[in-house]
Amino acid sequence: MGFYPECSRMIRIPGLAVLVALVVSGPVWAGCLADSVELRGDWGSARFGVEIADDPDERSQGLMHRESMARSRGMLFVYESPQRASFWMRNTLIPLDMIFADPTGTVTRVHENAVPLDETMIPGGDNVLFVLEINGGLARRMGIVPGSQLRHPAIEQNDAAWPCDAS
Repeated sequence: MGFYPECSRMIRIPGLAVLVALVVSGPVWAGCLADSVELRGDWGSARFGVEIADDPDERSQGLMHRESMARSRGMLFVYESPQRASFWMRNTLIPLDMIFADPTGTVTRVHENAVPLDETMIPGGDNVLFVLEINGGLARRMGIVPGSQLRHPAIEQNDAAWPCDAS
């Protein structure tokens, strides 16, 4: 497991500094944490701390009414089964990039800079099991495109394009 500032604390003892790793709740696999998503592609790799929206109420609320979101944060929408997915920006105050992925975690579509408060439907396509929302403009700046891969413990590891136990 790598060093995650949000999962560790420095304790100072006179004349000595000790790094203590805190136990992270939820499933942990090599390279995967329940509260983060990693993406990779020809462009490199990135990690976002995420909130999980995996039930109908959480998915319908999404990132509505938030005035800001840290650059390294996002929300991962997880569906029960692959489906046609569409989003809108009702009551969403910040521009977002929406990264749609299939059951293997392979990115199938990227919608850049969704306009705050716009109620126009944003189609994600068929066979969508995951949608990662990040701050608008980041996908382009980082190079995240269809074919990029994401990994997270919610992806069925036997089918994952980038399993949690792989580097």
